Amino acid sequence: MKNLLLVSFVLLITDFSLAQSDNKITLGNIDSIQSTILNEKRQIWVHVPREGQGEVYSKQKYPVIYLLDGDAHFYSVVGMIHQLSEINGNTICPEMIVVGIPNTDRTRDLTPTHVDADQPFMDSGFSKSSGGGEKFAAFLEKELIPYIESKYPVEPYKILIGHSFGGLTAINILINHTRLFNAYISIDPSMWWDKDQYLKLAKQKLAEKKYAGTALYIGIANTMDDGMDVNKVIHDTSAGTRHIRSILSLDKYLKAQTQNGLRYSGKYYSNDDHGSVPLIAEYDGLRFIFDSYRFKLSFSDYNDESSILADKIERHYQKISQMMGYKVNAPEDQINGFGYQFLAQKKYSKAERFFKMNVINYPQSANAYDSYGDYFEAIGDKQGAIENYTKSLSIKEVGATREKLDRLMK
Repeated sequence: MKNLLLVSFVLLITDFSLAQSDNKITLGNIDSIQSTILNEKRQIWVHVPREGQGEVYSKQKYPVIYLLDGDAHFYSVVGMIHQLSEINGNTICPEMIVVGIPNTDRTRDLTPTHVDADQPFMDSGFSKSSGGGEKFAAFLEKELIPYIESKYPVEPYKILIGHSFGGLTAINILINHTRLFNAYISIDPSMWWDKDQYLKLAKQKLAEKKYAGTALYIGIANTMDDGMDVNKVIHDTSAGTRHIRSILSLDKYLKAQTQNGLRYSGKYYSNDDHGSVPLIAEYDGLRFIFDSYRFKLSFSDYNDESSILADKIERHYQKISQMMGYKVNAPEDQINGFGYQFLAQKKYSKAERFFKMNVINYPQSANAYDSYGDYFEAIGDKQGAIENYTKSLSIKEVGATREKLDRLMK
C-alpha cells in the first residue's frame, strides 16, 4: 500500500499523528498498579506509539522511558519522542513507550536517605518523610517494570529520566542498581542531599564499580545569582550555591573516571534555570544516548543504480542492534516508501529488494505482503501478485487488498 511520498531529497514524510478518537487527540492512557512494597495504589501514565491508529503496519515492540515526576513531564517527552522518531522521516531516536510516574509522596520516594533538615533547601517538616529511595527502587524493579513488560509491547532497552529529586534518584539507581536501566538522564539533580554526604558516596561508587554498556547524561541549570559564573562559583562557599556546586563537582568527577566504562556527557545551560532546564536537557540527553541511531541519506545513496542503499540500510541496523542489545529492523514504513519510489521509477530490481526486505523483517505484516503483491503486479507476474495478496489477507482483511485480488482472479 502506498503510504509515503518522496517530497524533496529523499525526504520521507511519515505523517502519523498521535491517537485520535471522538474528535480528541490522545497522548496515552492512565493505568495503575497496586504496590505491596509502597503499600499504596500507584497511578501511571502510559504512551504507546501508534496506539489506536489501526494496524496498517506490523505490530511492534518498543524501548521504554520511565519518567519520574511523570505528571509534569509526560506531555513534552511524548511529543519530543514522536517528533524525533517519526515526523519528517526522522530516525533520530527509536519510537518508544513512555511510562510517566506521578508522585504520591515525592520527598519520600525520590530521596535516598533520611535527613532531619538541610537548610536552606529543606526544613524539618519538609524532610519528615525523606529516605524512601531504596523502597522506590524496589518498586520499580520488582513491581512496575515487570507489570509494564507483562502488559505492553516492550523491548528490553530502558531509560530512566528524572529532574531535581528525580535526578538524584536517577543517580542513586545508577550507582546502586546499575543494570536496572540501560541509560539515565539526570536533570539538575539535588546532589547537595544530606549535606553533600550523598555526593561523596556517589563519587566513591562511581570510582569502584564498572558501568560498561550504561550511559548517563546530566543537564546542569544556571541557579546562580547575577555576576556569578561556573568558574567563580566553584570557589564560593555560600549556602545558596551548594546546589550547582555539587552538580559541577559530580560532572567534573565523572569526566575524570574513564576507567569505569560509563558512557557519560554533561552540559551546563547558562540560559536555563532549575524550572526551565528539563525540556532542553531531555532533548540533548536523548540525542546523546542515540547519537548513532539516525540513518542518514545522501544523493549518491539514492541515485546509485546498484543495491548500495539497501546494503547500507541493513549494515546500519545491524550496528543499531548491537547497540540496543536486540534485533532492530529498519522502519517498515520507510522501507515501504523506498520500494514504491523505485517502483514508480520502474527500477524494478531495486524496488523488489526493499519490498522483500519488509517481508523478511515483518512476516506478520499484511501491508508488507500487499506491497510485495503490488510489485509483482507491476512487472506482470500475476501469480506472484495473487500469492502475496492472498498472504496479506490471511493476516488481515483489508478492503483494498481484497479488491486487487478479486480483480486478478477474474
